[in-house]
Amino acid sequence: MKKLLKKLSETYGPSGREDRIRDVITGELQGFCDEIFTDKMGNLIAVKKGTAAKIMVAAHMDEIGVIVTYIDKKGFLRFSNVGGVSPYILLGQRVRFENGTVGTVGMEKIKDSKEISLEKLYLDIGAKDREEAERFVKVGDIAVYDREAVFANNRMIGKAMDDRCGCAVLIRALQELGQTDNEIYAVFTTQEEVGLRGARTSSYHLNPDIGLAIDVTTVGDTPKAEKMAVALGKGAAIKVKDASVISHPKIKALLTELAERNDIPYQFEVLTAGGTDAGAIHLTREGIPSGVISVPCRYVHTPGEMIDLADAANACRLLKAFLETPHSELQQIYSCSAL
Repeated sequence: MKKLLKKLSETYGPSGREDRIRDVITGELQGFCDEIFTDKMGNLIAVKKGTAAKIMVAAHMDEIGVIVTYIDKKGFLRFSNVGGVSPYILLGQRVRFENGTVGTVGMEKIKDSKEISLEKLYLDIGAKDREEAERFVKVGDIAVYDREAVFANNRMIGKAMDDRCGCAVLIRALQELGQTDNEIYAVFTTQEEVGLRGARTSSYHLNPDIGLAIDVTTVGDTPKAEKMAVALGKGAAIKVKDASVISHPKIKALLTELAERNDIPYQFEVLTAGGTDAGAIHLTREGIPSGVISVPCRYVHTPGEMIDLADAANACRLLKAFLETPHSELQQIYSCSAL
């Protein structure tokens, strides 16, 4: 998990530009699936064929970034956000474009720190004028945080743990999956950070019986953090609710039962803001029962996101247990009862 997660974290792949990270994930899945294909939205879909419940598991492979909107005559780049980027966190950070060009984020002179905004920031790639800058970067190019993933005891710090950690959990679950009659669609989705777009189209196409998202979630275990009953090192988080979905009660109950049955540490997650791919999946067609397994993460949407490797491993164990669940148990979740 450590080697895989480091590779995924450090790979370039902002929303709408997921080609490079998709190629890396495809390489990890070779030989472990019956079919692998990419759809029109760029989602990577890996299939393990079966005859029982049709389960879609989504982990988004995109990351947040910044997009160039203008290059001035002195070669400085103005930009906008791709996803949830904070100007307070961006200031002074180093970013990297797909072609390897590196820049640092600077700021105009301001009188009050409250004035910090994306409009007050700019990117400096070391160009002496517009003509030189345009040899390396064009309007519309996207950059992401330039940060190496490092280990701190049993924890990992790096960019894009949201949601390369979920991708790593899903990849490892597919590689280690035991006997199951269920048909598994592992979907590594695009453009989650800008509106759950890849999950929306892929779930419509696949029309699964059950949907499950694998993502990270915020925590309440740092100094003076917002009160939240999720902490690093205390196990996989079973989502109850976020701003995009109320988890199907039977999926929440089954995940809880599986965790207890298999001695998997777990905690319940109630997220008051934000969402996951499950928000799009559960509203597809006439509705798809959906839930979420989350990996607790500190400092989400920063270049120093931190996860506990044991939490990721336990999320993987819980996901495998869910995918291996007999059809008779899963059918109770998605079967409609006649009145």
